Parts: sequence; structure tokens; C-alpha cells
Amino acid sequence: MGTELLYQNDSYLRVFDAVIVEVTNEGVVLDRTAFHPTTGGVANDTGWLYIGLNKYEVIDVKIDKESGKVVHVLNTLEGVKPGLNVRGELNWDRRYKLMRLHTAAHILSAILYNDYGALVTGGSVEPDKAKEDYDIKEAKPEEAFAKAISKANEIVKKGIEVKIYWLSREEALKIPGIVKLASRMPPAIETLRIVEIPGVDIQADGGPHVKNTSEIGEITLLKVENKGKNRKRVYYTVKP
Repeated sequence: MGTELLYQNDSYLRVFDAVIVEVTNEGVVLDRTAFHPTTGGVANDTGWLYIGLNKYEVIDVKIDKESGKVVHVLNTLEGVKPGLNVRGELNWDRRYKLMRLHTAAHILSAILYNDYGALVTGGSVEPDKAKEDYDIKEAKPEEAFAKAISKANEIVKKGIEVKIYWLSREEALKIPGIVKLASRMPPAIETLRIVEIPGVDIQADGGPHVKNTSEIGEITLLKVENKGKNRKRVYYTVKP
């Protein structure tokens, strides 16, 4: 049985209790966690684990490629062993920035998909900025991205509630545009987590998001790069 991913039901959970089930060369595996590992193009959380009177820094969180387990990389493993109770605490400032940018990315990808038929071919969301590659075929991609971000900001201002729910894989894949990645389908699992911004976007997605688009702030275009034929990279951030 894998780690229970608490953030998938509550992206605002900052503190949680868990039990260490395994200690590896890289870090610790918990029975449940609110820490988001680097996955789906979204950067990992950081924070702290409290074990008794000791405080450990969580410097990285990742998924082990062989086992699929969520590994919390700590500044030290001294005194850490399976069976111990822990209290986890997120670096909330980092997490909240990631949530705002992640939801902004969904809005932007929906607009570019609807207006230009563009799919995401790569990218990443970091706390300070997001970058995404699109297979956009426009002659003037800078103008296309600027228009899309302007549209996205209008949607942000509407204060739309972001809905999160679960659907069977078969039912989810019947929804047009549920996948906006050019080269990747959702994982081969029976139930998919759906993130919907009503009237704007619906995607299969496992990461943390804000509850309302108004929390995103202003999406600001940073730069556009040409990465080859039909491949354009856009950098953007969000401001309060």
C-alpha cells in the first residue's frame, strides 16, 4: 500500500501527523504525507519533520522510480527509524506560490488549447516562475502568448471556484481536452483526480491548487523563446 497523499484532498493542509514506515539511503517514507513530490512538472515542497524533540529539515521530496514510494529527503537521518511518530510542517510560502502558479498554468493551457489548438510539450512550475513549451504554430507567438495571458487575467478576476473530484478513468477520458499534454496520458490507474475550473478548464491532475482563481493574483509574462519548429517556450509568474 502506497503513501496516502493528503494534499490531493486538501491542498491547504500545512501540518499533519504520520508514521515512518521505511528509512532508505535517500530519506524517509511515511504512511501519509502533505508534502508534494516533484511530479507532473510541479516542484516539490519543502518544510520540516518533528520527531520527539528533534527537528529535521525536509530539503527535497521525490518519487522513487523503482518502487513509486514518496521519499522525504532530510538534512540528516541521525536518530530516524521506522515506527516513529512524526509531525510534518510545510514551508507554506513556497507551497502557496506553487499552488497559485499551478492553477494559472491550467488556465493558460486551456486558453492556448481552445484558441490555437496548442498542446503542452514540456515545462515546469517553480515557486518563482513557470515555464512551458507549446506546439503553437502562430507566426507571432509573442503576441499569442500576450493575448492568452491577458485573457487568463480576466478569468482570474472573476473569482471562479476550483473544483476537485474523482472520476473513473473510462469516464474521464471521454471528456474533450481532459489531457493537454502532447506526449503523455494520465497514469494507468482506475480512478483519476480531476481539477475543474468551470467554464474554463478541466484536466486530470494530481497536484495542489488554490480554491478560487482570485487567489492567483496577476499573471505576468516574463519572456518567450523559440525552441524550434512549432515549439515555443513561455515564462511567466504571478504577483499579489
